[in-house]
Amino acid sequence: MVRRPRELGGSFPIVGIGASAGGLEAIEQFLRHLPQGSGMAFVVVQHLDPTHKGMLVELLQRATPMKVIQVKDRLRVEPDRVYVIPPNQDMSILHGVLHLLAPVAPRGLRLPIDFFLRSLADDQRDRSIGVILSGMGSDGTLGVRAIKEQAGAVFVQTPASAKFDSMPRSVIDAGLADVIAPAEELAGKIAAYLAHGPLVKLRDHPLASKTQSGIEKVCVLLRSQTGHDFSQYKRSTVYRRVERRMGLHQIDSIADYVRLLQESPQETQLLFKELLIGVTSFFRDPAAWEGVRKKAIPAILAAHPAGGALRAWVPGCSTGEEAYSLAMIFKEALAEEKPAGGFSLQIFATDLDKDSVDRARQGVYPANIAGDVSAERLRRFFVEEKHGYRVGKQIREMLLFAPHNLLMDPPFTRLDILSCRNLLIYLAPELQKKLLPLFHYSLNPGGVLFLGSAETIGAATDLFAPLDGKTRIFRRLDSAPRTEPVDFPTSVLPAYPHGTAALAGQTGAHKTAPNLQALAEQLLLQRHVPAAVLTNDTGDILFISGRTGPYLEPAAGKANWNIYAMAREGLRHELSTAFGKALREKRTVTQTNVKVESNGGMHAVDIAIEPIQEPETLRGTVMVVFTEGMSGNAKLPGKARRTATTPAALARREQELRQARDELLTAREEMQTSQEELKSVNEELQSTNEELQSTNEELTTSKEEMQSMNEELQTLNQELQSKVDELSRTNNDMRNLLDSTDIATLFLDDALNVRRFTPQMLKIIKLIPGDVGRPITDLSSDLDYPDLAENAREVLRSLVFKERPMATRDGRWFSVRIMPYRTLDNRIDGVVITFVDITAAKTLEATLRATQSGQEAGG
Repeated sequence: MVRRPRELGGSFPIVGIGASAGGLEAIEQFLRHLPQGSGMAFVVVQHLDPTHKGMLVELLQRATPMKVIQVKDRLRVEPDRVYVIPPNQDMSILHGVLHLLAPVAPRGLRLPIDFFLRSLADDQRDRSIGVILSGMGSDGTLGVRAIKEQAGAVFVQTPASAKFDSMPRSVIDAGLADVIAPAEELAGKIAAYLAHGPLVKLRDHPLASKTQSGIEKVCVLLRSQTGHDFSQYKRSTVYRRVERRMGLHQIDSIADYVRLLQESPQETQLLFKELLIGVTSFFRDPAAWEGVRKKAIPAILAAHPAGGALRAWVPGCSTGEEAYSLAMIFKEALAEEKPAGGFSLQIFATDLDKDSVDRARQGVYPANIAGDVSAERLRRFFVEEKHGYRVGKQIREMLLFAPHNLLMDPPFTRLDILSCRNLLIYLAPELQKKLLPLFHYSLNPGGVLFLGSAETIGAATDLFAPLDGKTRIFRRLDSAPRTEPVDFPTSVLPAYPHGTAALAGQTGAHKTAPNLQALAEQLLLQRHVPAAVLTNDTGDILFISGRTGPYLEPAAGKANWNIYAMAREGLRHELSTAFGKALREKRTVTQTNVKVESNGGMHAVDIAIEPIQEPETLRGTVMVVFTEGMSGNAKLPGKARRTATTPAALARREQELRQARDELLTAREEMQTSQEELKSVNEELQSTNEELQSTNEELTTSKEEMQSMNEELQTLNQELQSKVDELSRTNNDMRNLLDSTDIATLFLDDALNVRRFTPQMLKIIKLIPGDVGRPITDLSSDLDYPDLAENAREVLRSLVFKERPMATRDGRWFSVRIMPYRTLDNRIDGVVITFVDITAAKTLEATLRATQSGQEAGG
């Protein structure tokens, strides 16, 4: 007997399924393993050929006893039904009714899965469920982001089980997947989630005492393990996210979930990230951003007629889309206003989640951001890469990303813009009242506060006034000082990395009178226990025990607590080698009789480096222990000391040191040369790839659509397979055509040295592989072209190509074309010279002229 999901007001769960290439088999496996009478409705959105009549309904009907229907406009969704999107349509849902729309984006750039899942999230909110199966590209990632923001659930097919793993992997890499499993297992997991997951919205009545106690215990565990206090978040926010995690784990009792948090630090981290609600998008609420561009930024620029450096803060920036949007809007506003003074904007973007901050720093986003960012902005502010877009340098340099707790860390000040959108709605009203005066303090007079569409300033009308009545943009008022002081955040419970909280000590907790045991232990630590330091895996010192002065000393300049920087002369190299070996082999590594210079003399020291695995709180740290070597600190006897310091011995040691340094420099130079050569080859390959992509773009789009069609009909129609084979042959013909062009090509750098050449060049210029790097003027050529080098220099100067026919000494003719060599960043880095054989044309021309001359002479 199937346990049906708990329903809200007679409604039922609606599951959105997105798939592309290879998705037909995955959808069939999913539907075959659904329990009968599940009470769910399924909406399938797949990439279909817009010119082909779809057969997906007939194929899926064989995999499920549920009725499979191709969607028509204004079709109401019913439970235990499967709805399939028709070809050449976009689909959305409103109040449980499916609506069809004509696609706006051109073929090959449509994102129907994102389009539907976003509307599903807006319509069903926390009851929305998204499923991503096999497919190419990243369609669906932005849609499941919207579902996650509404506290819905996301189920993803295991990439290893998908025919094409790009779509599932895109969702997983974005950190949006709640459950990852093969397609045949996802159906059961959704049913179990709905059976346990409460789909009932939190009412306004108080929680039961046991439930309230459980929620408080969850907050305590989160605070103890992450250092962040969620007790001041809205009760509904915390409760809804906890219920969601309980549903995913099929747990009915909150007491059982509290026990799971106690036993599983990984679940605590997942709940922590869940509560952060790290979902955002570029230019969210476009009308509000237009208000910032047309009203807020011009007002700020007008208040600073002399120009200057402006400051902005974006707390809760998540993966950076909001902060980058502000930077782009500022650039656009500057271009429109054209102020007399010079302006720059420094944006501080912060978030509680360090992983999100790291992703924001990278500035790399999937290709489907084209649904939120206009083509003009993509061209102007982004650089297109293989799997998406990277934020351009001019925008990236405007931002600084950092982890920051808005509730516990000091705020940024002297700001002109503060954008805190869709963060306050998750905080309790009492906390919102404390933050608004803090924002007022952080802003300069006349500064702008930008809030989300569902947020207001509440009773703080003496601090802020609306700048635009239609959007949530407010101007800081220069009001009289408030009677109540600003409640500045205080970091009560810092989070120490790698368990260093345990190392912070309990020095002030229980002060008791000293006893004999404590004094003896202290004496042993000071005089007899070897000196040691505890570091993280990069060598940063976390804890020091004993007298480490003979081995470590602070480095000159800015304070640096890294053990490599602090190691004394003679110790650094041995310490670095042993440290790396200990981390690689995960065992204790020792170095004996290492000579260390200290206090004007040399002494021997033994080093023991041990990666720590136990206890759990110290896992990932490294213990470095120093003990005196066999020679100790004893001075050498007089005669030996004089012998060791004779000029010959010193000169020999200096020679050995110089030799070692020369060898190191040589190795470094060889490594740098190899890196430069690899970069050059990579640039050439990238340039070739760009040309092939531009030539093959439409072919690739057609191939993906043909593959999708083949997956629909592969069990019934072999004709589609022949079309795919034909497409493959066409692709092979194109590749062989490019390979068979008998054109000699020579690549020169900006000093006209040979960089690369094709095999056909051997017929014109006597080249061997060893000629790479030689000047073109030093090479022997059959071409009667003495001005070749000079013309190449002229092309480098003028950037205008040259083309002329030239003869060889053996009577052959070539059309020589000299063009600038442009890199991907539009930099001229040499020239490209092509030689096209035109001997036949010249011979024919000479024959015709001779014939014509003979005819004229005969006449």
